[in-house]
Amino acid sequence: MLVRTRLAPSPTGAMHIGSIAMALKNYVFAKKHGGQFILRIEDTDKTREVKNGVAQIMEALHAYQIDWDEGPDKGGPYEPYLQSRRLDLYRQYAQILIDRGQAYYCFATREELAEMRQKALAMGKPPRYDGRYRDYPREKAQARIRAGEKYVIRLKVPSHQEIGFTDLIRGQIKFNSDEISDQILIKSDGYPTYHLAVVVDDHLMKITHVMRGEEWISSTPKHILLYQAFGWKLPVFAHIPVFLNPNGKGKMSKRKGDVAALSFLQKGYLKEAVLNFLMILGWTPKDQREILSLTEYQQEFDLKDLSHNAVAFDIKKLNWLNGIYIRQLTDQQLTERLRPFIPEGFPQDKLEQILPLVKERLVTLADFDQLTRFFWQRMPVESAQLLKRATPNLVKKQLKLTLTGLSQLDQWQAATIEAIIRNLEIEHQWQRKQYFMMLRIAFTGSKATPPLFQTIAAIGKNESLARIKLLLDQEF
Repeated sequence: MLVRTRLAPSPTGAMHIGSIAMALKNYVFAKKHGGQFILRIEDTDKTREVKNGVAQIMEALHAYQIDWDEGPDKGGPYEPYLQSRRLDLYRQYAQILIDRGQAYYCFATREELAEMRQKALAMGKPPRYDGRYRDYPREKAQARIRAGEKYVIRLKVPSHQEIGFTDLIRGQIKFNSDEISDQILIKSDGYPTYHLAVVVDDHLMKITHVMRGEEWISSTPKHILLYQAFGWKLPVFAHIPVFLNPNGKGKMSKRKGDVAALSFLQKGYLKEAVLNFLMILGWTPKDQREILSLTEYQQEFDLKDLSHNAVAFDIKKLNWLNGIYIRQLTDQQLTERLRPFIPEGFPQDKLEQILPLVKERLVTLADFDQLTRFFWQRMPVESAQLLKRATPNLVKKQLKLTLTGLSQLDQWQAATIEAIIRNLEIEHQWQRKQYFMMLRIAFTGSKATPPLFQTIAAIGKNESLARIKLLLDQEF
């Protein structure tokens, strides 16, 4: 059997990072088994569709190096791969079920449906359609349709039937058909519901494994009933746990922060790090290692090893991974990745000198700006910080003697700068911790910087001396 998996997103907004995780699993599962990964766009919800939504989906997948074998841009043996271009197909298959007596026309109005809902709630039952048009004579229904009356097509769900399937992750799952209402297949606007379209498309496109989020478990019996009604073989189902918010509470959603797939790259995360992070959320290889390439993941991934439980989207773990991936880059590679994050005005001629000083401290590429700004811009320095563990007279003396010593240097290098500063500290018996921290703040405005002497060297002689002179002109 040729394994065929798919991702079927809707172009209704920025692609969720969870969709990248789902695409990743579908992609590697297909490739591991020598199969094919298909991209299909479910674009029948025109009221919510965004401009260039399909292009945004493909851009996000490509950004994370996930490609597909068949799709809207590539075509394939089962095109078109956009549902909006397959509407006649869905109507044809709905008509087949009507002709077999397994579906029917329903004319229930909004008022009738609201009345059914209120009645069910009053009886303490879940609201559902009461099946009043289930056995309505077909001739009368067709006459009403010819008269221009609005209608939907519903599936005739059998009563008292057990519906079961084996989930690759969760094992055997069972439902009772009495819990399922006669679901709508074709809406009053002529568009199919998700349930009909997904089953027809998956069957016709020969999808062998339906791997999707666990929120679709409750819909699976509806899909199985459709497969059975058409007499089609079921695909293998695997329902994957959702991501929880970083605090572990609630499904990760747009309301709780920016979860768009591309936003992580825009924030300075490396695509390799994000993919690695998505690999190990809810799954670990048998040797428990956490750093994996896409090739290694493809070789070792097994759906049966996935956690059954939803997992928190641990930003701290993502930050840790991203830092590791940054430090694995050569300085030249890191320079290329940093280009979109280097602020306007940054002295490009100093990049080669400054980059090694901050590389170990980068968590994301976007941190580069904050970590390097004091190299080329004068930062505010508070007198109170300079005076910690020291009197104004002492600090003034230290700054004056440091200025005199550094002014005499012909070679502005970290080693010569260090020699001057250490000699002053020893000669005047200053407390090293106080003196060095005072200088760090004087030159950078910050307590946390790269090594002091390399930092002063990178700032440059003229600017370093100018910063000391500026402080000496201030009142302490």
